[in-house]
Amino acid sequence: MDDSADDTPMLGMDLPEAPPAPASNGPYRVLARKYRPQTFAELIGQDAMVRTLGNAIARDRLAHAFLMTGVRGVGKTSTARLIAKALNCIGPDGQGGPTIDPCGVCEPCRAITEGRHIDVIEMDAASNTGVDDVREIIEAVRYAAVSARYKIYIIDEVHMLSRNAFNALLKTLEEPPPHVKFLFATTEVNKVPVTVLSRCQRFDLRRITPDMLFAHFSSILQKEGVEAEAPAIWLIANAAEGSVRDGLSILDQAIAHADLEADGAGGGRISADQVRTMLGLSDRTAIAQLMATVLGGDAGAAIDLARAQYALGIEPVAMVRGLMDLTHAVTLAKVARHDDPALAAADRERIGDWAQKLGFAPLNRLWQLLLKGHDEVLRATNPLEHLEMLLLRVIYAASLPDPGELAKLLESGGVPAMPLVAPQAVPAGDTPGASVAADTPPAAVEAVEAPPPAALTIAQIHQLLESTGNHRLAVDVYDHMRLIALEPGTLTFAPVPALGEGFARDLADALLAATGNRWSVRAGEGEGRPSLAQMRAAKLADNDARIRELPVVKAVLAAFPDARLVEDGDNRHKSAP
Repeated sequence: MDDSADDTPMLGMDLPEAPPAPASNGPYRVLARKYRPQTFAELIGQDAMVRTLGNAIARDRLAHAFLMTGVRGVGKTSTARLIAKALNCIGPDGQGGPTIDPCGVCEPCRAITEGRHIDVIEMDAASNTGVDDVREIIEAVRYAAVSARYKIYIIDEVHMLSRNAFNALLKTLEEPPPHVKFLFATTEVNKVPVTVLSRCQRFDLRRITPDMLFAHFSSILQKEGVEAEAPAIWLIANAAEGSVRDGLSILDQAIAHADLEADGAGGGRISADQVRTMLGLSDRTAIAQLMATVLGGDAGAAIDLARAQYALGIEPVAMVRGLMDLTHAVTLAKVARHDDPALAAADRERIGDWAQKLGFAPLNRLWQLLLKGHDEVLRATNPLEHLEMLLLRVIYAASLPDPGELAKLLESGGVPAMPLVAPQAVPAGDTPGASVAADTPPAAVEAVEAPPPAALTIAQIHQLLESTGNHRLAVDVYDHMRLIALEPGTLTFAPVPALGEGFARDLADALLAATGNRWSVRAGEGEGRPSLAQMRAAKLADNDARIRELPVVKAVLAAFPDARLVEDGDNRHKSAP
């Protein structure tokens, strides 16, 4: 038997590392293990937790059980091991006590780092889920630590314990011996019973922000002697989704990819294009071109671009995600909250241009369509076909303005078509230059200062009645009165049964009270001109026909046969009760 010491660290327990030598004859260790934090100072992004632990240690207010929770790769198990070292460190001289800055050189620190300390027991709850496994802990906690200050149990993925195992642990967890500490780690804290949570001091470890990951990865690349473009590091930091371990795994792969791209001797340079290809991300330029064709309504070009990307090996779902990312970026740019360091200057300019041209409503519809389409493409047996149908659906729906915006475009001449509302013709007998649109919303009428009788039009009379509280008369004038003649102080209308016998007298009295001038109001002979309500209905029907002739609306109705035009707000008069 070989008497030489085995320098290979136990699984998951790593020695602290100095910057590695350029070459080594030993087996390669992945970056996630090589750069596992060995002190709290190396634990990035968890300042609040470190401060709390430091204060608890300094004030001798240590809990008997700690629970670390958070997404994968943020340092839960590493934190548990650091706490074990902090509680059992005795300092280089052997006289120290618990500290937030363990020395790393004393026997307990080195033994815990190497995973050989007899009083620090680490258990994987995923493979030890039953009551029997917990019973071993319950029996062992009665005995004092062999050589350390505290006997520490680290249970990883504690949520995997069975319900009976949790129940068996409760009493011991609530009142453990003073020499025992429990350290739990889990990614799914919602699966841990409340009875267990209430007995632990809980720390929610934060996701690591992309800028922290960027700085961390840049430092590691410098130690590894590998060059990388800044956008490439940002891509890796964003792809990590807040997980240091995931990011280091991607970084490991990117370094290997760069080496192969160069001379195979470790002198490669990581480029953004290489990282994008390695991660299967769609090319930004191609996605921007696809977005441009979608917004431009060029269905044929959009399908051709999608097929070209598919032929290059880009998955359809990746193209949909690319369009969603671009839509999200444009939307954030509208509120000045888009800041992606991985973007080139040309991409920033393009996003800013779209942010100025597109409104929130079209962007929201585009996002909703892409979000629904993403799930469809992801589950599809033929993703390319679903992608093509999604692009067609988006082209004929997402880029269209909503009814309010369409009305504004038509009124302002932004779309080559007839205006949404035709100019109000001045009825014969009215005074030119003083007319008010016949379809002025009655609900929006405010108090109107009474002009001289000669300046009044039928629309102004209607507004005057509304502003003075004669709502029933205003409704009759708007809905039923067919004007024959309107002269200064004289109003002649066609007899209509709906107006009633006292209409002329009531209207004359109301005009006298409102204007201070006596009016002659009487029923004449003939049919008269259409009422204000009839004129408005005719204009709406004409507008409807004009809108249906617009190319953009024709496209919508062709794509969605069941669609119908809806007026934006009902401005018609409601009959008085």
